[in-house]
This record gives sequence, structure tokens and C-alpha cells, in this order.
Amino acid sequence: MKSLRCLTANPQFFLLTMAFVMPLVFSVWNALLNNFVVEKASFDGAQIGMLQSLREVPGFLAFTAVFVLLVLKEQTFALVSLAVMCVGVALTGWLPFELGLYCTTVLMSIGFHYFETINQSLTLQWLDKDKSAHFMGQQLAVKSFSSLLAYGAIWLLMEWLGISYVTMYTLAGGVGLLIVIWVWFAFDKFNQTSVQHKHMFLRRRYWLYYGLVFFSGARRQIFMVFASFMMVEKFGYSVGDISLLYMLNYVFNLFFAPKIGRWIHKIGEQRALCIEYLGLLCVFVGYALVENSQLAAGLYVIDHLFFAMAIAVKTYFQKIADHKDIASTAGVSFTINHIAAVVIPALLGIVWLTSPSSVFYIGAGFAICSLILASNIPLQPTSGKEVRVNLLRWANMPVGISPKERL
Repeated sequence: MKSLRCLTANPQFFLLTMAFVMPLVFSVWNALLNNFVVEKASFDGAQIGMLQSLREVPGFLAFTAVFVLLVLKEQTFALVSLAVMCVGVALTGWLPFELGLYCTTVLMSIGFHYFETINQSLTLQWLDKDKSAHFMGQQLAVKSFSSLLAYGAIWLLMEWLGISYVTMYTLAGGVGLLIVIWVWFAFDKFNQTSVQHKHMFLRRRYWLYYGLVFFSGARRQIFMVFASFMMVEKFGYSVGDISLLYMLNYVFNLFFAPKIGRWIHKIGEQRALCIEYLGLLCVFVGYALVENSQLAAGLYVIDHLFFAMAIAVKTYFQKIADHKDIASTAGVSFTINHIAAVVIPALLGIVWLTSPSSVFYIGAGFAICSLILASNIPLQPTSGKEVRVNLLRWANMPVGISPKERL
């Protein structure tokens, strides 16, 4: 009991517990989605694109999290958001038609994106800069273990025991909600290390971080929407096949994510991100050309592994940021991340109807843009040394921190 009491008084264990709950629920929603909408709602590429665009709208509005913080503490807000996500997932199977799926997706997404915004803020606030990359790697490992449990449950319960979509969705959301309720009462209420700004702003000196986040959102849509949809539509993957593929993804993350975190801390954000984006360029071109289902699965696993290297974008921001900016910038960065995410699925869903390979060539273009931006990160970024080349200065725009910006 004493050891459990010590753990529930530890903010890092609180973060790891939330990191376990979120993918346990979301992974079920994500793994079943493509098969569910095709089999039960007869969606085509344009409709799945629209659904994914609607899913990203709450992410686009994540900047509003800073206003919610005027009435809720970040820890409370994170748990409320997690509970809303669980409810949205639990309701998904009960509404297997176009409008119903759009509504449950938006509800789930509101909880998901607010949670991810606040979780990122708390992680960057509660962790020391020299420990954050390794801890984020541990978080990814915990998320991977949780996702493995979810996909294993899907494979066992649906492939072998034959339970329905509605039962699986309800079970996932219900279990997640029960864990959130336990976390609410079991853990201490932790103090913030510094008072966060509770208004929205953009800092000129963070422009490179904003650019990286923008193209990260664009790249993520290619993977989450169209790479997954390709597996079902082009190669005929079943629910069990998709679940096993996702399980393979997370086995790799379980073992390699903590090592990737330490590796990023060792070689620096600039080198890590350049390696990531060069790899993504090759992966997207591979998606456009692949005709073999096994080779496509290999590309999918490699693509997913690169997500772990996105830790470097967060640690780059932590090194250059004013500590009081973290909460507000977390919301703003999620909004920037989702500017592309709101538009891309719907537009590329239309492109997909005539030329699926063109979707992935566009993804390769996003990877090139990200590579150019990443090359401008200093080898040792700090506050006051955020970029190698100040492009805003070339445009006669000041990049220093004015007294007004410090407010």
C-alpha cells in the first residue's frame, strides 16, 4: 500500500498512467474504423476523408484550451478530456450510419485533442530538459504496451470469439472511463512549477517550431487516413490483419521508443529530425509505387516507427521556450498542426478517387518541406538561439523578444 501511495503522489507516474489509458481506448476506435465504416456504413474514399477532416476540427480548435484553463486546472482538464474521449468511443458502435459516425467522431475527438494538448503541456512543465526526451520515449513505450493490449483484445474477441463492433467499442470506452474515475480519486493534485499564461499568442521567435508542427500535421494525415485505408481497400486486409499489423507497430515502439528518446538526447534534435524526414520521403514514394501487400506492411511499420522521432520537435520547443509559454503554446501548436489536418483528408480523399499514388507523392512533398525546416535548427538550440538562419530578419521582421512579448 505504501508503494502504491508513493506512486500516486508522483506526477511522472500520473503522466504514465494517462499515457496508458488514452491508447487503450483510442487504439480500438482507430483499428476498427476503416473496416467498420466500409462494412457497416458503406463509406467510400470521399466519405472517410470527410470523417477524418471532421475528426481534426477539434484539434484545429485546441487553442481554446487556454480559455478553459481560466476555470479548470490542467490536471483536472486532462482527466475530463480523457473521460469525454472514452464516452465518444463507447457510443461509436451504436450509430453505424454517416451522420451518427460524424457525431461520435467529433465527440471522441474533442476529448482526444484537449487531452493531448494538456498532456503535452504538463509533460514539458514537469520534466527537466535533460530528462524529457528519455521520459517521452518511456511514454511512447507505455502507449505501445497499451495499444498492444487493445489490438490483442480486438484479435481475440472479434476474430476468435466473434463479438460485434458495438460490443467492442462499448467495452473499450467503458473500461477506459472506469480507469479515469480511479485516477481522479487515487492521485494527488499536483502543483504547477510556474504560473502559465492564460491568453493566446504567437511568438515570432517560435516560427520554426510552428512550421515543423504544421508539416507534422500534414504528414500525419497521410499515415493515419490514407496508408491505413490503402491496406483495407487495395490489399483487402481484414480487422484481424489490421490489428496484427498495428500490434507489430507497437512491438517495435515498445522496445525502441525509450532508446530513440535517449538517442535524440545524444545526437540532438536537428540531426534526428533530418534523418526522420529523409526516411519519410522514401516511405511515401514507396507507398505510391507498392503493389505487394507484404512490402506495403513493411513500409507501414517503418512509417509508424518514425513517429517516435517526433519527440525531437517537442524537446526542441522545450529548449527554446519561456517556461510560462508552454501551456498556451501547446494549444496554439495543436491548432497549427491541424490547419493542414482539417483540409487535407477531404481534399486528398477526392484525389484518392482518381489517383491514390498522387496522395503519397504529395506526402513526399511534405517530407521535403519538413527536411528544409529541420536543417535550420541549431545543433544546440536555446532561448535566443532558436534558428540557424533568421528568415524573418531577411523579411525585415524583428525576431527578438520584445517587452510586449514577455507579457
